[in-house]
Amino acid sequence: MYYVWRYNAKRNKMSNEKSSDPGLLILTSLAAGARHGYAIMEDVEQLAGVRLGPGTLYGALARLEERGWIEPVVDSDPSPTQQRRRPYRLTERGNTALREELERLIQLTRIGLGRLAEASAT
Repeated sequence: MYYVWRYNAKRNKMSNEKSSDPGLLILTSLAAGARHGYAIMEDVEQLAGVRLGPGTLYGALARLEERGWIEPVVDSDPSPTQQRRRPYRLTERGNTALREELERLIQLTRIGLGRLAEASAT
């Protein structure tokens, strides 16, 4: 997973755009249970304020599935509507990957906040 800070050279400052990793947001959404693509987009927008476009969403879903972090929920007799709305769920590997990444983010946040506090104190 990766994170990108966006820099606005014209304004010489960080932009107000929310930086995000689609994979992390999708895994976080699926931690609450299986969801299909549209439900993931809606959940991500609600939890992070980021709207994933269909290309971003389905590209990230394909990468996460290739890594074995998510899998489609298999229905023994899917209706045409259910075939279009294929839900995904976290695998055990995905659960572990999400937990490890969130713990790394907690550590990074602690270090960053500590450094800010030290800088303010001097």
